[in-house]
Amino acid sequence: MKKTLYLKFLLAYLIFGIFGLVILATFVPSMTMEHLIRERANSLYSEATLIANTYARNLYNSKISLEAVKDQLDTLAVYLDSNVQIINPSGRMILDTDMPIDVENEVIIEAFDPTITGTSYYVIDNFFNFYPNEMLSVIAPITNNYMVKGYVAIHMDMASINESCNSLLTISYITLIILFLLSLIILIFFTEFVYLPLRRITYATEQYATGNMHYEFSLDSEDEMGYLAACLSYMASEIARSEDDQKKFVANVSHDFRSPLTSIQGYLEAMLDGTIPPQLHEKYLNIVLNETQRLTKLTNSLLTLNNLNTKGILLDITDFDINQVIRSTAASFEGTCLKKSIAIELILTDEVMYVTADMSKIQQVLYNLIDNAIKFSHHNSVIKVETTEKKNKIFVSVKDTGIGIPKEDLKLIWDRFYKSDLSRGKDKKGTGLGLSITKEIIHSHNEHINVISTPGEGSEFIFSLPRSEENDEED
Repeated sequence: MKKTLYLKFLLAYLIFGIFGLVILATFVPSMTMEHLIRERANSLYSEATLIANTYARNLYNSKISLEAVKDQLDTLAVYLDSNVQIINPSGRMILDTDMPIDVENEVIIEAFDPTITGTSYYVIDNFFNFYPNEMLSVIAPITNNYMVKGYVAIHMDMASINESCNSLLTISYITLIILFLLSLIILIFFTEFVYLPLRRITYATEQYATGNMHYEFSLDSEDEMGYLAACLSYMASEIARSEDDQKKFVANVSHDFRSPLTSIQGYLEAMLDGTIPPQLHEKYLNIVLNETQRLTKLTNSLLTLNNLNTKGILLDITDFDINQVIRSTAASFEGTCLKKSIAIELILTDEVMYVTADMSKIQQVLYNLIDNAIKFSHHNSVIKVETTEKKNKIFVSVKDTGIGIPKEDLKLIWDRFYKSDLSRGKDKKGTGLGLSITKEIIHSHNEHINVISTPGEGSEFIFSLPRSEENDEED
């Protein structure tokens, strides 16, 4: 395409020039000549009619002398660049502006016929062989008392008309050449602003088609071509990022599946070949059971995350008491909190606080956040869960005083399978998917979740939910 398109445009440009030249050479000369003949004939016939009704009629009525008429018509002939004649019906020449008055030597036009023009008012010939070359002739009758006394004939040399026609054609040819040259500007603009950018876009597309998604290019243009290039470059960068994320995802999934599978295989083989004695089988079977539970949890988390990422996910939106959900979720961690001597302090706005959301998914968000807070909190510490109301929004905060998150990890904690270096020793059974699931759930509600953390001091996760109108009815 990068060659053919330009050649097609060039071919179209050349065809335009050739067809313009052919049309100009074929049709324009005849049309121009026809127009000139009609225009000159109409002008000459008007003059002939005027002469017939004035000078010639007065001449036949003996109101003016032949010499006076000759002087007047000589001047008019020069002005018209023509030859003016007054002819009797018999063909005898009364007056000719090209010849002096000679009464003694009569000039007779043989076979003179005033109807030679037919239905038209002009004729092109040698006027009954009177002229050696073709002339444009018009004939107007001289009438007096409803009788034709003679005729006024005006003749213009066709060579003069041809010369005028050639002059107009020369102007037309020059105009065509100028237009053809000016149209080169369009070709140059097309080349510079359409074809060359399109070639760059095409080459970039070829690079992306071969898998080189990291190829970078840009166009310094603010029109549709520049917008197309920017969209294409952005699409490629997103695909490249997606591919990188996919590779990381596969690597993380493989690692998280390989570790428990390796442990399970190793312990089972050891029990089968006798390396682990029968009396220890129960201990290692419990380890194998824990590893299978970890795999089950990982698989369920992956399925949950995949469903949340699916477009068009249906949320069961209802109005429910977020305070009650917080209380019940916190109560489910009572046994875990007792083992680490951790207390969960609830600071809830009002006794009842309704929000509009999917209750089961928000319960999962709270479970993930409180579970993480317990994992990364020290013994004998306090976890605070707080709700606040602001501008028709309910903000839920889960705050711990645990190990915290390094600043450089704050943007990465939402990525799948990501675990900071500080959390790896604490989170033995974690999948690294909890916060990813939490973020997807909150975003599916068109809300936001943020984190504030200081290493060694703890972390606070805050997410928002829309306030329900049922609160106003309760009031």
